Amino acid sequence: MIEELNPHGYHMDDADEETVRPGPLWRHALWVVAMAPIGVLLGWSSGRFRIGPEEYGLPSTAPGPLLPYLAAWTVIGLLSAALLRAVAARVPIFAPEAIAIGTTWLGTRLTLGWRPEAPMVALMAAAALAAAAAWCFPLISHIRGSGHR
Repeated sequence: MIEELNPHGYHMDDADEETVRPGPLWRHALWVVAMAPIGVLLGWSSGRFRIGPEEYGLPSTAPGPLLPYLAAWTVIGLLSAALLRAVAARVPIFAPEAIAIGTTWLGTRLTLGWRPEAPMVALMAAAALAAAAAWCFPLISHIRGSGHR
């Protein structure tokens, strides 16, 4: 039986999420630009209600201006999605969209609930970007160690 391969050497019949995502630059940019607003909108919309009991649950959106926090998490989401997509264009990564949207959603939701100062938002941004990088790291090191290009 002859196995069909695409130009990048991966099986065409693989239906799993762990695939290389080649393509033109505009498609990568469109993906990145789509992921951040989705995460921010999910975080903002879930901030309209309390998650968990009042004693230790995640509070609903605190009063005050929303725009600075939403803008900050949009930029952070763009950076996270760009990192994930740049790696996914070269090596197989499992569900980069879930990580891009998930970290942006969680950061937005936490920020809107407690309204931290700028240093704490920067720390949360570093954590989100570190999570995205950590998601990519084992795959990169595995592929480099096995001799695949």
